[in-house]
Amino acid sequence: MAVMERFASTRALITGGSRGIGAAVARRLAAEGAAVTITYRRNTGLADALVAELTAAGRTAFALRCDVRDRALAHQVAGQAADRMGGLDVLVSNAGVEYFGPLADITEDDVRRVLDTNVAGQLYAVQAAVPLMTGGGRIVLMSSVSNGIAIYQHSLYAASKAAVVALARNLAPELAARNIAINAIAPGGTATDMATENAPHYTHPLLRGYNMSAQAQISLHASLGRLAEPEEIAAAIAFLVSPDAAYLSGATLAADGGWM
Repeated sequence: MAVMERFASTRALITGGSRGIGAAVARRLAAEGAAVTITYRRNTGLADALVAELTAAGRTAFALRCDVRDRALAHQVAGQAADRMGGLDVLVSNAGVEYFGPLADITEDDVRRVLDTNVAGQLYAVQAAVPLMTGGGRIVLMSSVSNGIAIYQHSLYAASKAAVVALARNLAPELAARNIAINAIAPGGTATDMATENAPHYTHPLLRGYNMSAQAQISLHASLGRLAEPEEIAAAIAFLVSPDAAYLSGATLAADGGWM
C-alpha cells in the first residue's frame, strides 16, 4: 500500500488539535486519507480554519469543543466524533497544559489544572474512545521528554508526563484483549507557540545571563542541534498509528532529537 493511502479508511480523533502538534497530526493523517475530528477548548477560530483548510483539500474533517478535564463531556464528544465519521479507529490524545513554578508556589489549583488535564484528561479520552473502536484501534498518548529528565522548577509538569508513560505501559495488556494498541510519544523541544511562550523557563537561572536565545539554549540539549518541527512529531505519531507499528504497545517513543 502506498504511504499516501495507508489511512484511507481510518477515522481519527485528535484532542487539542487546533494548533501546534495536534494540528500537524490532523494535517498529516488527513493528507494520507484519514477522516479527522479535532477537539479544542478555546481556539474556535483556529479550529474552524483548520477544518476549512482540510475540507478545501478534499478531506473529511470536523471540529468539536471539549474540555478534556470533563469526563462526561469527553465521552459525549467522542461519541459525536464517531457519529460524524462513521466510527473511530485512532485516538491521538494531544491536549495538555504546561507549568513551571517553584515548589513553594504550587497551589491546589495548579495541581488540579495540570494533573486533571495532562493525566486525567488523557485517561478520560481513552475511556471514551475504547468502546467505540469496534474493529481494533490505535491510541497515542502525549508525554514529553520531561518525563525522564530534570528541569528547573518543572516538577509538577514532569510528574504529569511521567504518569502518562505509566498509563500507556499499564493499559497495554488490558486493551490488547480488544485488539487495541496504546503507546505514548515523548517529544523534546518543538517549535510551537506553546514552546515559544515557555522557552525562557527551560533555561537554568545560572545560564540566563548568556547572550543566547532561549530556543537556542534548548536546541543545545538535542543531539541534532535544533528544535523539532511539529510536522516531524506528527510523522512519528503517524508511524505509531500505522500498520508498521502493529507490534508496538505500551511503549513510549522518544522524539527528542537525541536529548542529552
